[in-house]
Amino acid sequence: MNTQRAQALDKIRICDFTGQLAGAGATKILAAFGAEVIRIEDPIQQGKWDILRGVPPWVGDARGLEAGGAFNNHNAGKLGITLNLRDNRAKELLRELMKVSDAVTENFASGVMERLGFGYEDLRTIREDIVYVSNNGFGATGPYASFKSWGPIAQAVSGLTYTSGLPELPPAGWGYSFMDHTGGYYMATAVLMALLHRQRTGEGQWVDLACIEAAGTLNGVATLDATVNQRPMRREGMPNSNRSQSPKMSPHGIWPTKGHDNWIAIAVRDDREWQILSQIIGETWSREDRWTRIETRLQDEDELEELLTAWTLNYDRQQLAQELINAGVPSAPVLKPQERIEYDQRTAELWITVEHTEVGQCRVEGLPVRMSETPWSITRGAACLGEHNQYVFGELLGLSDEEIKTLRAESVI
Repeated sequence: MNTQRAQALDKIRICDFTGQLAGAGATKILAAFGAEVIRIEDPIQQGKWDILRGVPPWVGDARGLEAGGAFNNHNAGKLGITLNLRDNRAKELLRELMKVSDAVTENFASGVMERLGFGYEDLRTIREDIVYVSNNGFGATGPYASFKSWGPIAQAVSGLTYTSGLPELPPAGWGYSFMDHTGGYYMATAVLMALLHRQRTGEGQWVDLACIEAAGTLNGVATLDATVNQRPMRREGMPNSNRSQSPKMSPHGIWPTKGHDNWIAIAVRDDREWQILSQIIGETWSREDRWTRIETRLQDEDELEELLTAWTLNYDRQQLAQELINAGVPSAPVLKPQERIEYDQRTAELWITVEHTEVGQCRVEGLPVRMSETPWSITRGAACLGEHNQYVFGELLGLSDEEIKTLRAESVI
């Protein structure tokens, strides 16, 4: 008897051209919930249309095409095949795969799929009810449609870069493209909504996403402030990534603690919590009447932060955070990524070990979602280049072993 639990997306098949986090992160979510995601790669370029393939950070001591850590993380749980779309035989195989797929996903620059002969109108001739989801930096229409993008570029256009940094200094940028996560989440949601619509109506559709628009949703407070109050994000004292202006809180931010590069986060939300914190501090300055009012704490915030720094430097971040939490003051140690993965029991289930065909065991991100009846599952690492050609072309599309051998020898797959 098969006791394996059904997954939410069992029997859904995705023909997947995505790369990097904004695209590949989306289809990883779908694969984790049971969709059969078949990732298409170019054998001539060795899959390098995803710029993260075969580049550091590496998985352990492994090096080479299959050992890129980011690529393996974003593509865990998927199948992988190769198709040289310069060859018409490969295009015909792709058409056959699309006939038995529920959705086609990609995040190429606008126009690439059309030039390959697989734009939405082309796809509809292959399968009338196909769901086609494209997700690139600037979308398929509008004045920026022809622009090519990389995370920090779209992030800059979205307005996010401008809101980062510290007062009186140039925009710092976010370094890592957090916008890609948002774009990936929206893309996964779009696929699911389009599939649900098709289930109800029998109608497929094209979903056009733009990462600059997804990133724009992260500008909510700055956009609202500019719209309602006509206040620009960059003004005297702003932006300040640590302080809270709305709602007004002080102290609010991170402070150094004992040891090298150790920090603690503290957020005092009201005057009552300040009274608790001042008693824990227990120094003459913390008992001064002027600090009891939020107005004064905000007015003299520079001085208050200097005083707090001198105090927190005497304490271990973990112990101090626990003491503040026990007393009712919101606080937490600032954890380094390795500490979060290795030592924080609260997130231990998020980092799972999977088996990769060449690399062996490696750790990848799971999903921060717990479903009681249809839980997610990721058991294998990212597919090696062409790893599932035999299954897809043989079992799924019905080619003989000899036909597959010939196609491989002639660089079609």
